[in-house]
Amino acid sequence: MTTEATLPSTSASPTARQVWTRARGIALALVLLLAAAVAIAVIRSDTKHGELDPRSVGPYGSRAVAQLLAERGVSTRVVTTLDEARAAAAPDTTLLVAVPDLLTKSQQSRLHSAVAGSGGRTVLVAPGSASVERLVPGVTADPATSFDSTLAPECRLPAARRAGTADTGGIRYTTTRVDAAECYPSERLATLLRVPATSGNGDTVVIGAPDILLNDRLDKQGNASLALQLLGSRPHLVWYLPSLSDSSATDTREKKGFLDLLPSGWVWGTLQLFVAAALAALWRARRLGPLVPERLPVAIRASETVEGRARLYRKANARDRAAAALRSATRIRLAPLVGVPVAQAHAPETLLPALSAHLHGDGQSLHSLLFGPPPSDDTALIALADQLDALEREVRRP
Repeated sequence: MTTEATLPSTSASPTARQVWTRARGIALALVLLLAAAVAIAVIRSDTKHGELDPRSVGPYGSRAVAQLLAERGVSTRVVTTLDEARAAAAPDTTLLVAVPDLLTKSQQSRLHSAVAGSGGRTVLVAPGSASVERLVPGVTADPATSFDSTLAPECRLPAARRAGTADTGGIRYTTTRVDAAECYPSERLATLLRVPATSGNGDTVVIGAPDILLNDRLDKQGNASLALQLLGSRPHLVWYLPSLSDSSATDTREKKGFLDLLPSGWVWGTLQLFVAAALAALWRARRLGPLVPERLPVAIRASETVEGRARLYRKANARDRAAAALRSATRIRLAPLVGVPVAQAHAPETLLPALSAHLHGDGQSLHSLLFGPPPSDDTALIALADQLDALEREVRRP
């Protein structure tokens, strides 16, 4: 009663064309996303190229202020390493640090120790909270930035009073130094600070935004006047553009983990994505009640229904469910043929004796075929289907 079964090619295996048809939408979306990322990166790289560089003539460069200083006898020299910046600190020199946040903790500490007693002026452009606390002890940055970019001086600093309103709005600062000049306040917090050195005639100026140094903003408000007075108080200006290639930035004593290298915005953005994904999963997984069967709006061929259910079983690797469905349907069809009520078709003690008497066969083999364990692989499942079909044909034979 057993029949040999071979594993034929089944339509449950998707073809390469079907796989491409299903995946081409996702692939197209990924290509568009990648192209958009590349385009944004190119645009941003062009925009940021030469930012706060006194040699750049772009909108975000600072060539104009360097030329105006040169006309007043102030020389400008660009340095890109910490050693050059520390060596340049002197009483007749103004040291401008363009992007203090690019410096590592050890670089900031070494820079502060070099300029603290130099007697010169240090100008820090928009340092963040961690940077300003190390570079100018006693000064902290407020997390909330200024809403207004153009502000009035409202302080007694001569340079600020002569310049008038200027575009200093950005990061806001507070200080515990009673001898500090707090200028251009925004909601009672200063966006420009002048902190005298604890010894000597030097000082440190902290600016909350770089706008007064940019080419396209220099002619607005009192930006040019303020920039020239802050940077032209000494005959030499050293413009420090921190570089990631600086050997002092790779201090082996300062070890950073992967999360330390990520900007804070990426960490918060990733956390928000996880929260959104969790909420979406809860939304999609909700169950409002039992499933309600509905009549199909069109007639579906039986072969298509069988093929669709077979695909689902194969995708879920549910050979046990497929075998149970095949055996149950076979028992329901065999029961009336051997005089057993359909209600008792799934009772082995009722169905198997009737089948054995009808076929004059072995009840043990029939029990294994109709009520046995699930098949272990796809080959065994196909063999089971063939054997069930052969059994049904034998029972129906006159």
